[in-house]
Amino acid sequence: MRIPLPKDAAIFVTGHNGLVGSAIVRCLEQAGFTNILRENRSQLDLTDLHAVEAWFRAKRPSYVIQAAGKVGGILANSREPADFLHENLMIQASVLRAAWKHDVRKLLYLGSSCIYPRDCPQPIKEDDLLTGPLEPTNEGYAIAKIAGVKACEAYRKQYGCDFISAMPTNLYGPNDNFSHESSHVLPALIRRFHDAKSQGLTNVTIWGSGTPRREFLHVDDLAAACLFLLEHYSESSTINVGTGIDVSIHELAVSIRDIVYPTCDLEFDRTKPDGTPRKLLDVGRLHTLGWKHSIELRDGISATYDWFLTNQGRRRGID
Repeated sequence: MRIPLPKDAAIFVTGHNGLVGSAIVRCLEQAGFTNILRENRSQLDLTDLHAVEAWFRAKRPSYVIQAAGKVGGILANSREPADFLHENLMIQASVLRAAWKHDVRKLLYLGSSCIYPRDCPQPIKEDDLLTGPLEPTNEGYAIAKIAGVKACEAYRKQYGCDFISAMPTNLYGPNDNFSHESSHVLPALIRRFHDAKSQGLTNVTIWGSGTPRREFLHVDDLAAACLFLLEHYSESSTINVGTGIDVSIHELAVSIRDIVYPTCDLEFDRTKPDGTPRKLLDVGRLHTLGWKHSIELRDGISATYDWFLTNQGRRRGID
């Protein structure tokens, strides 16, 4: 049953400058919400519990979408596991505690599909969480995000908080991070093919074998799903958000090459890690509720590259 959010409700979107947070703000604005709360990192340090509690006491948000966090690709996660663990633990601990203390009506916490065990049966069901070892290359990040999911369950059990969690698949779109050092695979490939085209190179080297399979969801679809879940979902168990469709990294690279630099050749560096062999979410529960994605992968890649071309130099990781 749908329980609509009042259009004038105070909705706090953490991480509003990031890939996910900015998409959620766009979605809420387009849906007619008029009281969207947001704070820059310089104004509110989400790792500081006392500062976060003081902000909640002053602003009194009715709804919270917890989209803030430290994110990155295989390279960044491998180099900085302690930082990924610490920062994400501190952010979500502060936000959830303050939301409980100051009577937030509903909170949506966003996890990540990378927190499922490395060798899960495919497609991955919500019940597969904590049934096996994690992927070593992002273990620090995954442990922190698992703690957030379990914290939502704990606050619901102990205090009756309407805290829900969702598990998005791999995301991409406007405001993504396109840096060479810390980006995820899809924006990283857009950047590599673009740079090769700009420099007149004839080939692009891609990490790994190209055989791992990944599912990709445009971030605007995730934002629409977040609003849908706030109005339609109120259960303790997490819920997967994705397309239910995956592609190999080789297929992904070909699609991006054909959009960005069609004459370029592909090379695969098999000395680099592949990561999890396959990661496809079972989105049956979300489909049963009545939500499905609307942006197909090729269309989404094309739109994301257009955004990249228009916004070069405006965000970290582009210039």
